[in-house]
Amino acid sequence: MFADKKVIVIMPAYNAAETLRRTYDEVMAQGIVDHVIIVDDGSADGTAKIAAELPNATVHTHEQNQGYGANQKTCYRLALEREADIVVMVHPDYQYTPKLIPAMASLIGNDLYCCVLGSRILGGHALKGGMPVWRYVANRFLTLAENILTGAKLSEYHTGYRAFARELLEKLDLRVNSDDFLFDNQMLLQILWLRRTVAEVSCPTSYTAAVSSIGFGRCIEYGFGCLWTALVFRLARMRLIKSRLFPRLSE
Repeated sequence: MFADKKVIVIMPAYNAAETLRRTYDEVMAQGIVDHVIIVDDGSADGTAKIAAELPNATVHTHEQNQGYGANQKTCYRLALEREADIVVMVHPDYQYTPKLIPAMASLIGNDLYCCVLGSRILGGHALKGGMPVWRYVANRFLTLAENILTGAKLSEYHTGYRAFARELLEKLDLRVNSDDFLFDNQMLLQILWLRRTVAEVSCPTSYTAAVSSIGFGRCIEYGFGCLWTALVFRLARMRLIKSRLFPRLSE
């Protein structure tokens, strides 16, 4: 609990057997997490078996791989069903340190923000943590373009370390989002569409052989998807088009 609010950590897992237990142990060591939800997306390496051995954890298994976005949809649904007040997404590949969970949860639990991101860019941690240079350059370019199109001033849009207030998650229609990697970007832009302020905390990161990553071709596809989503956001804000992602708001 934090400030009498239930804290649930969600872990969208895929072939994370090597790092899942270490990540879980550090999550629980923070002392404020009430429960962990692990959704295994059709892993072939025993992730589900290891998850089932962890105490104080709910494990849900997709028999077949449905995609990163579909995994998250299940995660958030289960977290809300368990009456979470604060939901923190932590990748089980240990790319992001769980030690930031108290800081992120406190910003939400004290009613300062409804969404907090762990940014690899703030503090200059990305390259120091091993992010490939081409990924860093692409991240910076996409972030600049998305800030211009959305009017926001975020340091990055592509971190997978995120925390949310329950009341915000209940307002988002996540069903219309992609079942693939574009889900993260669409969800964040949906939050900006609601004119909510997004907070960021500096997050050290670690790129190792165990860190989940998509190939260059998928990255190109993801990048164009991000740019298209941001363009749709801008056109919908100008009331030039209608979009299921960004339904018109009552003024």
